[in-house]
Amino acid sequence: MAKRKVFKIGDEVITPGTRRTIDLPVSMLSDHTPMTMSAHVIHGRRDGPVVFVSAGVHGDEIIGIEIVRRLLGVPQLDSLRGTLIAVPIVNAFGFLNNSRYLPDRRDLNRTFPGTQGGSLASRLARLFMTEIVARSDLGIDLHSAAVHRTNLPQIRISPGNRETLRLARVFGAPVILRSELREGSLRGAASDAGVDVLLFEAGEALRFDEMAVRAGVSGILRVLKDQSMLPAKGIARPKRKPLLSKSSRWLRAPQGGLLRSYKSEGDTVTEGETLAIVADPFGEVEIPVVSDADGLIVGRAVFPNVNEGDALFHVAQVADPDEAGETLEHLSSQLEADPIFDEDEII
Repeated sequence: MAKRKVFKIGDEVITPGTRRTIDLPVSMLSDHTPMTMSAHVIHGRRDGPVVFVSAGVHGDEIIGIEIVRRLLGVPQLDSLRGTLIAVPIVNAFGFLNNSRYLPDRRDLNRTFPGTQGGSLASRLARLFMTEIVARSDLGIDLHSAAVHRTNLPQIRISPGNRETLRLARVFGAPVILRSELREGSLRGAASDAGVDVLLFEAGEALRFDEMAVRAGVSGILRVLKDQSMLPAKGIARPKRKPLLSKSSRWLRAPQGGLLRSYKSEGDTVTEGETLAIVADPFGEVEIPVVSDADGLIVGRAVFPNVNEGDALFHVAQVADPDEAGETLEHLSSQLEADPIFDEDEII
């Protein structure tokens, strides 16, 4: 059998059967402190695909960073075929400042594919496309909801892509949402470059959520197994098929005031059901937030101080809302009992 070639990234060379963290230079801060984007590369002894897993594109979305940390400690990776590139913090500037954005106030996920001589965000986007996406066959990008919101674990895919739909089902997150590619997004730029990306959303910014983290780690391992990069032993299939949603919409605040929610993420709702009340501080005016369709809550606001028009509940339409609760319960029970999360090995 021919010896596998070395893997080159930046100015570094990783030999087959080794793993290493490398630092890709990004810029210099105003006080002359160098900033880098760090990537951990596991280059297997045997041939296989190159898959990247990224987190922290938005610096305050730290759940993905924890998912990558736990993933890199999984023993099965010692038998990896192909190559795994793990980038736990793409936007180190935002991470250090607990911010979604870069210092130039740009959203990195609206800046791809970037340019070599553009803004700081644009240059970072270009670096990621050149050093990570261009070397990969498939990507998994990890996100959480924006600040003051939370998301049920979900995979977002572009409509009409059968392969990402198949992989989303392999991943096994509770819900699959079809979501159009946005201009400037990593998923859109990668698609233009011929690389499919699964977008995982779970939890809220600046917070950890144990079930969300477990769903992310389990899903990534399933995808790697599906790509023949990992042995099947110890990686269980989801007990129930994920819920596929063809459409979803946000219910918004009818007025400014204080939000009292009666429903949470993962709850099913029916048309005409009251999900919350928005009241003024004096209690003189209370307006209900009413669902306009049957569905499943896949995201919601968690901050009680709201302005008129604020997004409050993200409701997804699913084929059978009556089965949704049972599906979520089965998947949650499976994550709680999964031996891959032995505290002595992972947490």
